[in-house]
Amino acid sequence: MTTQLLQARAGNITPEMEFVAKRENISAELVRDEVATGRLVIPANKVHLAGRLEPMGIGLATTCKINANIGNSAVTSDSESELTKLHTAVHFGADTVMDLSTGKDIDSIRKKIIDSSPVPIGTVPIYQMLEELGGTIEDMRPQHFLDMVEHQAKQGVDYMTVHCGIKLEHLHLSTHRVTGIVSRGGSLIAKWMMAHRKQNPLLTHFDDLCAIMREYDVTWSLGDGMRPGSIADASDEAQFAELDVLGECTMRGRELGTQVMVEGPGHIPLDQIQMNMERQQEICDGAPFYVLGPLVTDIAPGYDHITSAIGAAMAGWHGAAMLCYVTPKEHLGLPENEDVKQGVIAYKISAHAADVARKRPGAQDRDDALSRARFGFDWNEQFRLSLDPETAKAYHDQTLPQDTFKSAHFCSMCGPKYCSMKITEEIRVMAAEQGGLIQLAETPE
Repeated sequence: MTTQLLQARAGNITPEMEFVAKRENISAELVRDEVATGRLVIPANKVHLAGRLEPMGIGLATTCKINANIGNSAVTSDSESELTKLHTAVHFGADTVMDLSTGKDIDSIRKKIIDSSPVPIGTVPIYQMLEELGGTIEDMRPQHFLDMVEHQAKQGVDYMTVHCGIKLEHLHLSTHRVTGIVSRGGSLIAKWMMAHRKQNPLLTHFDDLCAIMREYDVTWSLGDGMRPGSIADASDEAQFAELDVLGECTMRGRELGTQVMVEGPGHIPLDQIQMNMERQQEICDGAPFYVLGPLVTDIAPGYDHITSAIGAAMAGWHGAAMLCYVTPKEHLGLPENEDVKQGVIAYKISAHAADVARKRPGAQDRDDALSRARFGFDWNEQFRLSLDPETAKAYHDQTLPQDTFKSAHFCSMCGPKYCSMKITEEIRVMAAEQGGLIQLAETPE
C-alpha cells in the first residue's frame, strides 16, 4: 500500500484526491500538488477506506476543519453512549473524530466507531497501551508501543497522536510552570523518561513507527506534550523546544513517505496567537497545524467552549488547518452528548469565521443568503441555513404564536413597532413614492 503522499509525489491523482477536490470545489491537480508538498493531508487508512470513510482534506488549501473528541473513561460511558456522541458530532459538522477512550472495552468501542464513521478517526495509542500494562507506564518497552500502533492501524485508525517531540533534556523547562505538563500522553512519556533516565522511546523509534504508518497510510498527528495548560505558561521555552523537534520529525516523516500534521497549543492569550501560528508554519515547513482551542483566558470553567472558540477563530484566521473542539465540560468532566453538540457548534462557528476572514471562495455565500432571508422575514429559510436549525426555530417559536410566525415581519424582541428591518422596508416604499432617497449635496470647495 503506497501512501497519498507517495502517490502525489509520483504525479498521480488518487480517487481520494478526486473526492477531496470535489468536496472542496478546487482542482484535483491542486490537491495532488498540496499533498505532494506535505501542506495537505488526507487521513485515510486503507482499512477504513474499505468501509464507510469519506476522504477528508486538511490543509490551508481547503476549508478550516474541526475535530470532536469522544471516548469513554474509567469512570463512565459505554459503547452506545459513544456511538450516540459520534452521530451527534458528525450530524452537526465534525470533520474528524478522535476516540480517546481510556476505560474498559476500548477495542470493542473503537471497532464500532470506525465501522460507523464516515469521517476520519484519530486516537492516542498510548492510552490503550497503558490500559494493557495495568496503568504502570514504567513497565513500557518500546515494542509495546509499536505493537499498539500496529494494532490500531489494523483496526482502521486514520491518524494517531504520538508524543515524540518531548525530550529528556526538556523536562526541566517545565518545573517553573504554573500548570506543569498538562498533556496526558506527554506526562506519561515524561514519567517514563525520568524512571529510566533514557531518551523518549517514541523519538528513538520514530523510523520504526513510520514503517507502520506507511503500510496502512496512517497520518501522523505529532503531539505537543509540552503544550501550555494555562495562559501563564504560553509561548515558553518548553513549548518551543518541543516544536523544534516536531519540525525535525515532520521532515523525517515526509522523507519516509508518511503524511504529517502537527498539534498545537491549548492556552494562548489573544496577542500571541498569530505569532504561534506563523512560527509553527515556519518550523514545520507548512505542515497542517491542528490546534486545541486555544483558550484565551482561564477564568471560565463551564464555558470553555466559548473561551476557546474565540482563540480557535483567531488561530484559523492566522493559519491553523484544523481546530480541536473544547466542550463546556473541559477541565470538569467527561463530555456527554449535549456537551459534544455545544462544542461542535461553537467550533463550526470558529472555523467558518476563519474561512470568511481568509476569503475562501464561496465561504460567505451562506451568510449572505441567510441575511437576505432575515431581511425578507423568510423565517423557514433562516432556519434552514442555520448551523442548528432546530434550536433557531425553537428560540423563535417560544414567544411568537405558531400561526403567525410564517408571515410575521418582526420577532418578539422588537415587535412590529420597533423592528428596524420592517422600518427600512417602509423607508424604501416611501422613497419609491417620492422619487428616491435624499442625497447629500456636495460640499463646496
